[in-house]
Amino acid sequence: MSVFKAPLEDTKYLINEFLDTSELKGSPSLLELTPDVTDSIFDEAGKISENLLFPLNRSGDEEGCSISNGKVTTPTGFKEAYKEMTESGWGSLTCKEEHGGQELPHYIANAVDETIVASNLSFSIYMGLTIGAYNAIERFGSDELKNKYLPHMVSGKWSGTMCLTEPQCGTDLGLIRTKALPQDNSSYLISGSKIFISAGEHDLTENIIHLVLARTPNSPDGIKGISLFLVPKITSDEQNILLDSNHVTCSAIEHKMGIKASSTCAIEFESSEGYLIGSLNKGMKAMFVMMNSARIHVGIQGLAIAHASYCGAVDYAKERLQGRALTGTKSQNQSADSLIVHPDVRQMLMTMKAYTEGARALSTWLSFKLDVSQEADDPQVQQNADELVSLLTPVFKSFLTDIGEIVSSLGIQIYGGHGYIRENGMEQYLRDARICRLYEGTNGIQALDLVGRKLPAHMGKYLRHFFHPLSLFIETHKEDEQLSAFIQPLAKSFSRLQVATLTIAQKGMSNPNEAGAAATDYLKLFGLVAMGYIWSQMAEQIIHNKGTLSDDFYDAKLKTGQFYMERILPQTGSLLSAIMAGAESTMALKESQF
Repeated sequence: MSVFKAPLEDTKYLINEFLDTSELKGSPSLLELTPDVTDSIFDEAGKISENLLFPLNRSGDEEGCSISNGKVTTPTGFKEAYKEMTESGWGSLTCKEEHGGQELPHYIANAVDETIVASNLSFSIYMGLTIGAYNAIERFGSDELKNKYLPHMVSGKWSGTMCLTEPQCGTDLGLIRTKALPQDNSSYLISGSKIFISAGEHDLTENIIHLVLARTPNSPDGIKGISLFLVPKITSDEQNILLDSNHVTCSAIEHKMGIKASSTCAIEFESSEGYLIGSLNKGMKAMFVMMNSARIHVGIQGLAIAHASYCGAVDYAKERLQGRALTGTKSQNQSADSLIVHPDVRQMLMTMKAYTEGARALSTWLSFKLDVSQEADDPQVQQNADELVSLLTPVFKSFLTDIGEIVSSLGIQIYGGHGYIRENGMEQYLRDARICRLYEGTNGIQALDLVGRKLPAHMGKYLRHFFHPLSLFIETHKEDEQLSAFIQPLAKSFSRLQVATLTIAQKGMSNPNEAGAAATDYLKLFGLVAMGYIWSQMAEQIIHNKGTLSDDFYDAKLKTGQFYMERILPQTGSLLSAIMAGAESTMALKESQF
């Protein structure tokens, strides 16, 4: 059986020692978040993840969700766990206090989310969708809608969804057909079909609040004519007493490769009463609040699955006896040595560890920049952080979900044939991880967003928020012999990223296929460099300003970082070669030749 242990020591190191929070040094909330406070939050999150959620992970996968007469039943134990989690406030960490939330910064809440997701991805989706819906309503909804719906969503009494996809459209939301007919009382009647709706129907809450993209009569074609509507599953009166069905029906649940304990639904709206969120025909603007938040959260899902798989792989590699070490017997009293003595197994474990710890540090850093973009006193500092987060969101979502699949696949490999057997729990991680590269915009779409929108935005302004600090870091530390194992590989990879950026910008102007063919390789190159930058910053902090953790912790951190710089970061060379080859071979075949 796989095992799970919350990443408490690494999380506390990142929050208490690595992260520079000076950009928000005047924030009242940060002044209250002393290490004692945050450590207690992480400790409690670890306990509830290990003891409540992880034991439901495999059983939930085996049992899955079921549907009868349009009603979905979640796996055994989920309803009780959801009640305990929401009553304890774990589902409302970033929500405003006026609605009953904790109003914690994202860098704290996202660290907690990693632990919760790692213990049970399917379960976490129910709470995650509600937070996404909360964010959109809180930012764009009227005061009346906020007061009516948000407190119940924060308490966990009601949950939320985002309803975008339809049978004929996924990424291309301009093809949406769901209709919204205006009524005399300022409401709308929503009619249409939505598919792939996570947490669209379940038995965890008494009501579900759907945020639905739809078109009003005579609206402009394409995405310019899409509006966003709040559609409750069940209507309620002014005192929020539930009244009648709102003609929202779950017609089916999907039978999926993974996340089987998360209900993925087909939802039918039949003249369902809805209320406009934001401005008419500006639904995409409001929905992107949910989607951008969700993309960061999906990146964290990739990290979380990687951590869970690593936990299982390390435990097995230490316990499983197979063969003898190449340099001589290590366990004289055993019939064989443990797997962890073998270089091939070590290389897989080091790859898993380097990717996972690097992703966790990148998540902590980017989550704090998200807080800066919303909380900094200086408007210019806010804007700069917002542009950096916008640039890195597609990189973060794609690169970390790629890591989730890579690491969970390596976890199976370390188990050998036993990893392929369901009862050992490792193959579930790979099945669960696979969806993360698909939903909230496939990784290919994220790559196109990066090269087609983020790079050229404002003449490359977004890019400068990442390139300039990275260049300054290299220049500042280039003569530091203690950091040479980090700075030299980082400088080489950054140079490759700069060359790739210039090449795509130049070729893409004359032939868009050049940018399109290079996009995925470029995004991965960008992700590798960003993680190398984070590993180098951690090394600099440990070497020159070590904290109070054990010497063994810091030694392991530096050695893991050096492995990343020597064995993983060099992938940037082959990626640059592929990018420089251009689009010709990619586009060479006629359609009939496939």
